[in-house]
Formats: sequence, C-alpha cells, structure tokens
Amino acid sequence: MRIEIRRTGGFTGIERRAEVDTSGRPDAGDWHTLTEQAVATAPGTPPAGVPDGFRYQITVEDQGRSRTVYCADPRLTDEQRELITRVLKEGA
Repeated sequence: MRIEIRRTGGFTGIERRAEVDTSGRPDAGDWHTLTEQAVATAPGTPPAGVPDGFRYQITVEDQGRSRTVYCADPRLTDEQRELITRVLKEGA
C-alpha cells in the first residue's frame, strides 16, 4: 500500500507532500488499519476549510486501485490526524 499526503493552505500557503510505502514493513498491518479508518468517512471532494487552516488530500494506492479523499482542519477525525502526522513525519 502506498499512502500519499498533500497538505495545502495554512498561514503561509506552502504545499507539502509526503508518502509512505508499507510494502515489506513489519508494521504494515497497523498502517492498513489506520488508513482504512482514516479514509472510511472522508469525502471524495474537498470540503470547505477555515481561513489559514490546512487542507489535506489523501491518496491510497493498493493492489492496483487508487482512492483519493479530502479533509480539512479543524474537522479531522483522530484517525485522519494520526495518519497525516505519521505520513508527514516518516515520508518526509
């Protein structure tokens, strides 16, 4: 599974991208579970955010299938926040 996060917006408007490939990782199962929970209720179109807030595009590629969902501060679920934080940290 490949997970890509694209973060836009914020006070400075600087875009940031990061990705993690879970193939061969010993913690791949944890990543898969977290990712499924994070994208389960996320919309397929960008939601309205708040001024100077971050907006996120999460793209998941798994077994030849790709899915892109969107979310924005301050309305992130706990799972979305954790996934975004982990991918931006480890995929940097």
